Amino acid sequence: MELTKSSCEGFLESLASKAPAPGGGGAAALVGAAGVALGNMVGSLTVGKKKYAAVEADLRALNARAEALRRRLEALVQADAEAFMPLAAAYGLPKETPSQQAHKAAVLEQALDGACAVPLEIMEACCEGIALAQEYAAKGSALAVSDAGCAALFCKAALQASGLNVSINTKLMADRAHAEALNAKADALLAQYVPLADTLYEKMATQLRGEV
Repeated sequence: MELTKSSCEGFLESLASKAPAPGGGGAAALVGAAGVALGNMVGSLTVGKKKYAAVEADLRALNARAEALRRRLEALVQADAEAFMPLAAAYGLPKETPSQQAHKAAVLEQALDGACAVPLEIMEACCEGIALAQEYAAKGSALAVSDAGCAALFCKAALQASGLNVSINTKLMADRAHAEALNAKADALLAQYVPLADTLYEKMATQLRGEV
């Protein structure tokens, strides 16, 4: 069953079960999608208001980007579950003989690489979500500014969670040079976008408390 077609209750029940998927990767993609949707909501609430007529074209463009990004993250919920299957199969391969051991090692290495690809894509999408949240916070209705802050925090959480999902796979790779290259890519995204989300949160919190 396609995970994003299930009810919220159904997805959470699957997540809580002993089934190998969905897991942290799919949950991260869904949280990221929720963050992007929150940003989109800010734009939707603002479009059409006379006070924001000067930025309406910008907001419509942001909304189009947000909708496409949300759908991408929704697809990644399912993609993450599917990426885990080859890894699970690789762990189950026999290793009785040297040839079986060599075959298992090769298949496992390939599966680990594939299992890194989806969380890295989720990370990239969440970075875009944080950037969108910044724009929604700057241009959207002041009445919905807290939602723009929440959007950034959701995407930040999903970004960091996906970083962990990369790390758990690279840790097991035999090709350490490739593993470190993947880790470096994840670290670069975290280093650039986590501070952006934190800065936006602090700005929103200060603004909402009337401290500026």
